[in-house]
Amino acid sequence: MSRIKACFATLKQHNRKALIPYITAGDPHPDHTVGMLHALVEGGADIIELGIPFSDPMADGPTITKAHERALVHHTSLTRVLAMVKEFRQKDTQTPMVLMGYLNPLEIMGYEVFAKAAADAGVDGVLTVDLPPEESECLTACLKQHGLDPIFLLAPTTTPERIRHVTSVASGYVYYVSLKGVTGSNTLDVDEVATRLAAIRAVSDLPIGVGFGIKDAETAAAVARHADGVVVGSALVSRIAELQQVPEAIPGVLRGILRDLRQAMDAA
Repeated sequence: MSRIKACFATLKQHNRKALIPYITAGDPHPDHTVGMLHALVEGGADIIELGIPFSDPMADGPTITKAHERALVHHTSLTRVLAMVKEFRQKDTQTPMVLMGYLNPLEIMGYEVFAKAAADAGVDGVLTVDLPPEESECLTACLKQHGLDPIFLLAPTTTPERIRHVTSVASGYVYYVSLKGVTGSNTLDVDEVATRLAAIRAVSDLPIGVGFGIKDAETAAAVARHADGVVVGSALVSRIAELQQVPEAIPGVLRGILRDLRQAMDAA
């Protein structure tokens, strides 16, 4: 059983939902990423999504786009991101790690080389934002061969037929984009999210993580009542940006934010 599947199974046994924070690798500097990852776990993270810096992150709003830019200033490559995961695994062998990014860096490295290197480093899943499942067969085959879960996005506009197709290809969990927009968007209708999640569950038993627009503990708790996991990204990345000149303060701040989110979700 994969770490991701085991994580969701354990949470379900305890009637809890997964807290899934996102940060961009290398932001504000590569030397601080691993410490931030450990702080997220200490704060209550169940699964971590680690962003691979890319020059044109089309699905991301200004907050995360600037995080990519800060990371790229320090030449945070895919190879370096995998080295960060490997270092993280020296102390943490349990927390599932999902790489989230865009196809270009994976193509440059080569699917087979990437999949093997990711598995060796301790990666558990890969979410490639700009790769539709219809064109993912080669990458998906390499990922599954090395025990990695291919994770795909579902949107408010995704049709039932396409939901069936996406969930038939995916494993680990699916990521439901709760808003028609980019990361960091503002308006989240929890009732609409609940309706859409019910439609997804009608055709798939994969866990569903919900992201985009979750900015605080109150929203996280509301979404947790319906989702299997809550993904929080921009709210964390914006705090990292504010503290980039004092990076030693970032782990403590992230730990505190995660504890507030975890407490609110568990109370829900």
